[in-house]
Amino acid sequence: MQKKYCEDSCCSGKAEVRKTAVFAKKIAVFAVAVILWLAGLVAQRFFGEIFGPWAPLVPLGAAYLLAGLPVLRNAARNLGGGRLFDENFLMTIATIGAFVIGEWEEAVGVMIFYMIGELIQETAIARSNVSIDALLALKPDKARVLREGEWVEIPAESAVIGDIVKVRSGERIPIDGMVVEGSGSAEVDMSMLTGEAAPVHASAGVEVYSGTVSLDGVLTIRATKTAGESSAAKIVELVRNARSVKAKPERFITIFARYYTPAVICAAVLVAVLPSLFGAEWTVWFRRALVLLVISCPCALVVSVPLGYFAGIGGLSRRGIMVKGAMHLDSLSRAQFVAFDKTGTLTKGVFSLVRIEPANGLDKLSLLEIAARAESESNHAVAKAVRQAAEENGILKKEKVQIRELAGLGIETEDGVLVGNRKLLADRGISADMPPTPYTAVYVARNGLCCGRILIGDVVKEKSADAVVALRRLGVSKTLMFTGDTRDGALSIAENLGIDEVEAELLPSDKVSALEKWTARGVTVFVGDGINDAPVLARADVGVVMGSGADVAVEAADVVIMTNDPDRVPEAIKHSRKVRTLITENVVFALGAKALFITMAVFGVANMWLALFADVGVCLIAVLNSSRALVGRR
Repeated sequence: MQKKYCEDSCCSGKAEVRKTAVFAKKIAVFAVAVILWLAGLVAQRFFGEIFGPWAPLVPLGAAYLLAGLPVLRNAARNLGGGRLFDENFLMTIATIGAFVIGEWEEAVGVMIFYMIGELIQETAIARSNVSIDALLALKPDKARVLREGEWVEIPAESAVIGDIVKVRSGERIPIDGMVVEGSGSAEVDMSMLTGEAAPVHASAGVEVYSGTVSLDGVLTIRATKTAGESSAAKIVELVRNARSVKAKPERFITIFARYYTPAVICAAVLVAVLPSLFGAEWTVWFRRALVLLVISCPCALVVSVPLGYFAGIGGLSRRGIMVKGAMHLDSLSRAQFVAFDKTGTLTKGVFSLVRIEPANGLDKLSLLEIAARAESESNHAVAKAVRQAAEENGILKKEKVQIRELAGLGIETEDGVLVGNRKLLADRGISADMPPTPYTAVYVARNGLCCGRILIGDVVKEKSADAVVALRRLGVSKTLMFTGDTRDGALSIAENLGIDEVEAELLPSDKVSALEKWTARGVTVFVGDGINDAPVLARADVGVVMGSGADVAVEAADVVIMTNDPDRVPEAIKHSRKVRTLITENVVFALGAKALFITMAVFGVANMWLALFADVGVCLIAVLNSSRALVGRR
């Protein structure tokens, strides 16, 4: 593993060096081509009479080859591979034709400005890579672990589950784990992972994640995952996958170009040939045909559409929302129905105190104290929730109490206190005249009287209601809840949150069946977190998983939210719609501009310089518009 780690690091470093060197070389070639082009223009203007009319051809020809060699090479390669009709072919025949009719400087200008567009495109892509590269850098190289009583530095990949890891102030945490000890007011910056600016207090027992930064104090952490299974490693894999998936509109543009290019070439041939058949001057119409070809290059379409999606993925990654590919980003923008799992998604997924309902003259804290005392030795999840509530209210007493566990009923203490379900009280002939509840009820009785009950349930997350409201504002047709929990409990939570429809008591296969009824009606998003959600996450048009969810759910999902906040779902939908709007603007603008300038070319209004703007200028405007998808943080 250590060898593989070193190889990956070396390969990554070498790749970055190569990219930088290649880009620097392109800049140098561009600079020389521009100098030669300007020299040709000067020679043509001032030294034509001295050195002859052909003198400018030397610097202009050299500039043409320098700037246009990639275009000429791609055109030749595509021609050999049977891919004749693309923008490289259009550029080649248009500029060669310009040389034939003596427009040397314009031919070079086409290649120069096309090269400018390529360089700006690469810069824009590099800018969109910044946020993603920052996430790739989350994966720390080294870990300081305790081995045979001494702290030693090893590659993070070599750390194993159970290792004790020390992280100093300002260092990045190398592996997922549980804090064993945190000195002083130790805090962890989770912003690179979750998008949240507020640091998290890292006391003993708090879970921390690789890639986050220890801000203050020294942390001692027990590793709970290997480096390959850590949060940072999963993010790296998600980002790599995001770069390789194409969206449907992107494929449409590729197909569109196959038909668009031959149609343009046919139109150029007709413009060049037909008028001459009726006595028009051939050179005039041939020039117009060449201008038409240059104008028609589909650069703005084939560049700006994929760049828009890529920028959109980068923009969401800065918000702690990882989208696995452009296809999912596009589907997210068309979401009509959003279905949520309940436990762990809309709720916190742990038993907590919901409400205390005292009876027969007892106050709330006294009832809680009696119940916590009786539950002090129990390991049941409900008992832990009662003790936790008592501790938070400062009334948990550390005292030994003799208890007797009553299977399926509850607990009886040595002094006759009963704590358990309604059936326990009924078996003892104690009346508990209290209305039904969707929560787990812990009844308390003493001296033959019901003292009240404590309601324990899965508490709704603070931002769940905000998420439902935001989805409704975005125009989502229906919000749904799919859960394996009881119908009464699910309906109670759905009513509080304003969710439109509920499907309860579902097995994983039932969730898939329930979802399919909605996917048949429109684009459906499912939001979950558990292992049982994996099938429905994979089946949904867009599966969204919380970052703390089970590994198999993260693998099955299309979008991963790095926090447990449901309100990130409408945020992701809103941003994806912004990206789709930008791409639509690019397509409409590019096609409209092309149609206008082609018409001008046919009627002889547009010259080669205007053709340059139509080709490169439209492309640059579209690229800059696509880059807006990167703007803004949460």
